[in-house]
Amino acid sequence: MNRLIAIGDIHGCFMPFYELVVKTVDLKKSDRLILLGDYIDRGDQSREVVDFIIDLQNKGYDITPLSGNHEMMLADAYRDRSMLPLWYMNSGMTTLLSFGINDISEMPGKYLDFFNGLEYHKAVGDFLFVHAGFNDYADDPFEDKYYMVWECRPSYDNPRLQGKTIIHGHRRRFVGEVRKLIHDKSKVIPIDTGCIYERELGYGFLSALEVNSMQLISVPNNQYAL
Repeated sequence: MNRLIAIGDIHGCFMPFYELVVKTVDLKKSDRLILLGDYIDRGDQSREVVDFIIDLQNKGYDITPLSGNHEMMLADAYRDRSMLPLWYMNSGMTTLLSFGINDISEMPGKYLDFFNGLEYHKAVGDFLFVHAGFNDYADDPFEDKYYMVWECRPSYDNPRLQGKTIIHGHRRRFVGEVRKLIHDKSKVIPIDTGCIYERELGYGFLSALEVNSMQLISVPNNQYAL
């Protein structure tokens, strides 16, 4: 069986992302990789992360990058400058520095195409992949983009979500918590293990979930290791 892999929030942490994909997971072209958003902001290598994703796609790897709230904030800020303060409050300036530009208006077109082309959720069999979660009260929870990038829930009652296992990022969790949810066969599995928060006890890991085997694979962010 071909592997189905999801990776949580990267936030400009290129080296652990590369380590996880190339060395630890050893991604093959027969694998399917779904990225759960938040490739940019906070960390200082946002451009390298996006370039790596685009390069893998161009080489024929089966990769579906989803939008996170940080990609949505960037795209919104480009279209409407009144949205810039919100993005800056959420570390948007680190992304501008990574791209070597001073203003969002200078963002190269190929990257704008990447950010604007991101999907908001992906269904594969009985699994739903999303950055954050779904609007449990909507007639169609797949229409509410705001909820998909901003709002998480521990469980869902919406009829359109029944029988599905939802795999998401957005809110950081300890690796041990994630493993327990997997062990307990939870229908909602968060896999953001706080890669960018390597200085906070218990966080600082980038995690991938191989969905068919429910194996969690985590690598540490050693950016500040001596």
